[in-house]
Amino acid sequence: MKLISKNIIVAFLILMLLAGAYSVLQENLRSQDELSLSELVKKINAGEVGSIVVRGDELEVTLKNDAVFLAKKEAESSLSETLANYSVSKEALGQVSVEVKNPSGFLFWLAALLPFLLPFLLIALFFWLAARQVQRANIQAFTFGQSRARVVQPDSKKERVTFRDVAGVKEAKEELVEIVEFLRAPKKFLDIGARIPKGVLLMGAPGTGKTLLARAVAGEANVPFFHISGSEFVEMFVGVGASRVRDLFKMAKRSAPAIVFIDEIDAVGRHRGAGLGGGHDEREQTLNQILVEMDGFEPHESVIVMAGTNRPDVLDPALLRPGRFDRRVILDLPDINDREEILKLHALKKPLGKEISLRLIAERTPGFSGADLANLMNEAAILAARENRKTVSQLDLTRSIEKVLLGPERKSHILSQKEKEISAYHEAGHALVAAVLPNADPVHKITIVARGRAAGYTLKLPSEDRHLYSRPNFLDELAAALGGYASEKLVFGELTTGSADDIRKATMIVRDLVTRYGMSEKIGPITLGERDELVFLGKELGIEKNYSEETGRLIDSEMKRFMKNAFSRALGILRKYRKVLNALAGRLIENETIEREEFEAILSSFGLKQILLAPVAQR
Repeated sequence: MKLISKNIIVAFLILMLLAGAYSVLQENLRSQDELSLSELVKKINAGEVGSIVVRGDELEVTLKNDAVFLAKKEAESSLSETLANYSVSKEALGQVSVEVKNPSGFLFWLAALLPFLLPFLLIALFFWLAARQVQRANIQAFTFGQSRARVVQPDSKKERVTFRDVAGVKEAKEELVEIVEFLRAPKKFLDIGARIPKGVLLMGAPGTGKTLLARAVAGEANVPFFHISGSEFVEMFVGVGASRVRDLFKMAKRSAPAIVFIDEIDAVGRHRGAGLGGGHDEREQTLNQILVEMDGFEPHESVIVMAGTNRPDVLDPALLRPGRFDRRVILDLPDINDREEILKLHALKKPLGKEISLRLIAERTPGFSGADLANLMNEAAILAARENRKTVSQLDLTRSIEKVLLGPERKSHILSQKEKEISAYHEAGHALVAAVLPNADPVHKITIVARGRAAGYTLKLPSEDRHLYSRPNFLDELAAALGGYASEKLVFGELTTGSADDIRKATMIVRDLVTRYGMSEKIGPITLGERDELVFLGKELGIEKNYSEETGRLIDSEMKRFMKNAFSRALGILRKYRKVLNALAGRLIENETIEREEFEAILSSFGLKQILLAPVAQR
């Protein structure tokens, strides 16, 4: 029905255009003034007519003053007969130049035939459009099982990526250099009896550059790059995913040496044996076909499968065994040196101010992925452009850090005087407890300006990258997290919902302390709460506890003890330094924001100093 209505609209528009063209044509043919035969006779007798051109029944009359008129003679009679019937003398007619022209030309025939041909043309056009739509639908039906992989050819300068375009991940690039050598010169390895790896699994957090690195391998090896997402295999109809897998690998073999990259492979590569659907499960059939195709590769084919995932724990063991994904490359979050290189890479096409220090920005962005850093540079450029500046300043980059971490400022979110006071004491409590405790991250900024979902925040950043955390680190961070909660309790004697997110994060830390890290004396070095998940649609649903009810009560007791101790420590610090707390809160109420230098100056005025030992923003 939709197809028919579309064709009717198209045909109607074409009809309107043709009718308009015909009207213009007719208007051009009849744009001159017309004379009646009686008027023409009078002008001939008066000697005013210079020439007459006869075209069928049409007469083009040109007067001696060069005026041109149109007239018509009687049908089926000559001009002389018509004029004789109207009593034109032979002497007067002899003074007029008469020329007879046969009606011809494209415009004449078009004007004559168009009214008859137009309906037939419209009907033919309608059936042609309908046939074309049907043919297109048939083609889509036949290509439904074909691969939808996007191909980047090695000679594509616009889309080609090399290792120079990938900053950081040094160890991963070193591991993948061998893959490049396999693709460039496979004979060297085959002659010595080495087997070319069939698969490389890139594992890492979102935004660490898995897809970019895979493209760089293809660019360095100068081979075609077939890119497809794992979700593009799965369709509503059973067998389509497997058909697309077969077609993808067939295309890759024809283009060998080549790289096939399957992004987010966990979409189809999850654990099999769900118990639902059996062999008719579309996702399971697709995975089976991938396994078969990877096993079917011969050493001389030089086709390497690369895949990316941030959830390697849910992948099927058959996918990870040797002979399928032989190599596993882990992409960690960048350290401070890698972050600086990534920032330099994304700053190449941006005009930076002379005062810019990318090293300082790298120090203030621990835990940022490559995608986060790219977003940070882009947000800084947007801020500069919004303020009509031609260069990006250091302040733009600093403001972008907070925007990436917490979201944009909510300037329309206006607090009442009471809420502003509560928020100021809350954030001051976080900052003061963190500054006093030796193992908490140093405070960089305190503000009660709403940003994102937070009504205010205390920005704490570590002074260096950390990979190992001790028990004192966790205990001091717990006390700092509950500093706002303790401050509200101390100053106002009541609690608000502003501490909800702090309590949630603190509870997660405490649970990990007790059940994962073995830092509870009563429970000891044992991991509890690891879920023995029943395989259901790829390790998703069934959960079974691996500890008794008695142990569960002990876990709850230990968590409460840790939380109470952290609250007591925070409350004790705030009581001891109540004057500092009041000074910080008063400055926040007045200025709404305290930067690190001003914060340390306030502490110094009371004889305190911040002890400088992943970015955390406390609410």
